[in-house]
Amino acid sequence: MSTYAEGGRSMRSKLVVGLMVALVAVFFISTAAVAAGGEKLLCVSKQDLKGQETVASCLAKGERFAVVDPYGLVRILTPEEVELTKAFNPKAFEIRAFGIHYEKLAPVIAPLPGPPPETTG
Repeated sequence: MSTYAEGGRSMRSKLVVGLMVALVAVFFISTAAVAAGGEKLLCVSKQDLKGQETVASCLAKGERFAVVDPYGLVRILTPEEVELTKAFNPKAFEIRAFGIHYEKLAPVIAPLPGPPPETTG
């Protein structure tokens, strides 16, 4: 009878290990999904935009935008930040503009092309 009890214990420990591995895998996949989300530009002054215009055309009309990260943290862009971003990453303003109400549909901001520049000390 002891072999049957040992077999049950062995099966239970395998089940527990399997569940732990599954939980760890789900954790890593969800973390990667959030990290891959990227930052989005969202219009804060015209919240119902749904891709009808580009970010650049909205900025030309005086609309205000914010950068929203995958964690929901928001930074409203000042005119100076907009101009500097245009200088460093003009493609960021070529994407379709979405308001806060359509955040899920908004594309992520295009990354800078090529490797980042090296700093000299």
